[in-house]
Amino acid sequence: MEPSKENSSEPAGYHVLLRTMVMKQLLLLVRYRVNFIIQTVSMYLFFAVIFFGGKAVARNIGGGAVGALSSTFDGLIVGWFLWTMAQSAYSGLQGEITSESMRGTLEHLYLSPYGFGSVMCLKIIVNVLLSFFWGAVMLVSMMVTTQIWLTVDLLTILPIIIFSLMSVIGIGFGIAGLALIYKKVGSISNLMQFGLVGLIAAPVTGISLLRFLPLAQGSAMLQMAMQEGVALWDYSLRNIALLVGTGIFYFVLGYLLFIYCATIARKRGVMGHY
Repeated sequence: MEPSKENSSEPAGYHVLLRTMVMKQLLLLVRYRVNFIIQTVSMYLFFAVIFFGGKAVARNIGGGAVGALSSTFDGLIVGWFLWTMAQSAYSGLQGEITSESMRGTLEHLYLSPYGFGSVMCLKIIVNVLLSFFWGAVMLVSMMVTTQIWLTVDLLTILPIIIFSLMSVIGIGFGIAGLALIYKKVGSISNLMQFGLVGLIAAPVTGISLLRFLPLAQGSAMLQMAMQEGVALWDYSLRNIALLVGTGIFYFVLGYLLFIYCATIARKRGVMGHY
């Protein structure tokens, strides 16, 4: 007689949880595809207005102005590509945590057999994958429309993008933590859209201290990689260390702020109150 198999309290593998989260995001994209399409088209049209408007102004100024501004147009595409992914990574994480709190399910994550930290890390991975997808759609659309073809070396741009987005995810954690306590932080989230633009466009070559800001170092390196074809191993060790260091620093800082705010919200009993 075989011994009865008792239900194990051990959770399924992390790959199962990751696959489930990916399937959930895909189902949400399909179910709310109209909203996704409208968001993508809106961002694309906004870019098209800026690009072709700037090109028309340059043409009116002088025949040679368009050629002189060609590098600026290239930089606009790269910056918009990074901004699209940064906006998706920031708003996706911050919005999901806030929604979990509003539905009263955020506290359940602390009871998960996987652990709160593991669940959040997997959510971040899924969120970054979604950001890559959205950014890729925008990049291809922009290059096809403008007929400006940039260097897309995945071995170079993927590490740069990952560590750049880590700093933005840290900001998202911090804002989400404040939302657990103060609830309404929509105005801060709206301001962050413009803040991300400023960080991406920061003149790091003229003011070296700006390289320590979120996104700034990654934006400068991504511009060089996609416009000039600079490979990852061509960057100095200092630039790579600065990219990795700022990404990890802001990510850890934001996560610690979120944990601190979540602890306060749990003590006050307001984590799920809206």
